[in-house]
Amino acid sequence: MSTLTFQGAVGEVTGSRYLLEVDGDGRQHALLLECGLHQGGAEADRANAKPLGALAKRLEAVVLSHGHLDHSGLLPKLVRDGYRGPIHCTRDTAELLEIMLEDAAFVMAKDIEFENKWRKRADKPLYTIDDVADTLALCVPHGYGQPVDLPGGVTLVFRDAGHILGSAIVELMVPSGGRQRHLVFSGDLGNPGSVLMKDPETLHEADLVLMESTYGDRDHRPLEETLEEFAQVLDDAQAAGGNVLIPAFAVGRTQEILYHLSVLYHEGRLKQQVVFLDSPMAIRVTELYNRLRKSLNRDDLKVLNVAAQGDPSQYLPILRLTRSVEESMAINRIHGGAIVIAGAGMCNGGRILHHFRYNLAKPSTRVVIVGFQAAGTLGRALVDGAERVKVLGEELPVKAKVHTIGGFSAHAGQSELIGWAGAFRNRPLFYLVHGEPEAQRVLQRALADAGIDAEIPDFQDCIPL
Repeated sequence: MSTLTFQGAVGEVTGSRYLLEVDGDGRQHALLLECGLHQGGAEADRANAKPLGALAKRLEAVVLSHGHLDHSGLLPKLVRDGYRGPIHCTRDTAELLEIMLEDAAFVMAKDIEFENKWRKRADKPLYTIDDVADTLALCVPHGYGQPVDLPGGVTLVFRDAGHILGSAIVELMVPSGGRQRHLVFSGDLGNPGSVLMKDPETLHEADLVLMESTYGDRDHRPLEETLEEFAQVLDDAQAAGGNVLIPAFAVGRTQEILYHLSVLYHEGRLKQQVVFLDSPMAIRVTELYNRLRKSLNRDDLKVLNVAAQGDPSQYLPILRLTRSVEESMAINRIHGGAIVIAGAGMCNGGRILHHFRYNLAKPSTRVVIVGFQAAGTLGRALVDGAERVKVLGEELPVKAKVHTIGGFSAHAGQSELIGWAGAFRNRPLFYLVHGEPEAQRVLQRALADAGIDAEIPDFQDCIPL
């Protein structure tokens, strides 16, 4: 009998990892679905530091849904600890991984250098740029809808999840007990209301479904209302004479925000004089999105083309790309009239912290939160209304106005999750992953009302297929 063990993203949004043990041809084969980084404070750091050597030696293949670090960020550690098999992903994910993992290694090196100096220690990062190079060499890219043979007689097919560039729903046909079992992992399902990405594909057949539940307890606001709220915040910031700080995830959210700023600019509604994209990784990803625009939603690209009269360089003429540290530091000499988009998206590192240091104590500043903030992160503290926060070792009063605009989410809301789940025939059993406990319980009840059975697994739960 083949089994599935939940090794991450249970009772939390990050740290995705599932171990599939297959009895396909008379002996057991071990496959790993996802290998994500835990995000959100000291407990997450401890989880990330756990050795992966024993797991690495058993594995014959890894399957990856997409490039976000909470799904892919521990791959180089797995390789560092001994894994040498293939890493199966989509073609666009393979391109994104180079950017994502190289940046992660760079940030880790800087952070550990600071910590060692501060605490007089000699700790080492989880992995290095050399480990990233070894990881990328193992990636095997595939197109959507292309069947892939895996060890143990397993067949893999990727479907478009509509979340970020290259994101996939994972279909696995798994031999178990003398028959084929159909396992589907939603990955991160996209929000049909968001721009640039295509809608998630609808599937109809499965025996067992792992479904994300990040926003299982609520729906997002309609896009039109979201854009009006966003435009109003920008107007208020300009009237108050302050800057707008947008902590944004480098992949997906940044490109969507730039899209909407471009539309506002060409409608004559953007009053700020300059928009800074202050993230080397986000700049590289934005350039990749432009190069791979055939993968994006054609209707949304037409809007940009019409607005800019066909010239991509004119999508947002007031955009400034700040690649160097010196250029980033110079932004903090601007006391008003600027929009600054910077990572990290959950405010747990990156250049956004330096902009907080100079702007968070000013009542004229507007902080716009446009993505999910995991428990234990600085971003979550701001969303929850913290009056004082620690930034780069310094305690700061939060005088800036903090706006949470959930309609920009790249995740499906509750109604979309239920609709996607309801398309499956023959009532497969659902397991809810990638969600905080309360969001999962709310979604579980809503699914039950729709006639869909769903369970909430615990860490290390092992289920037969």
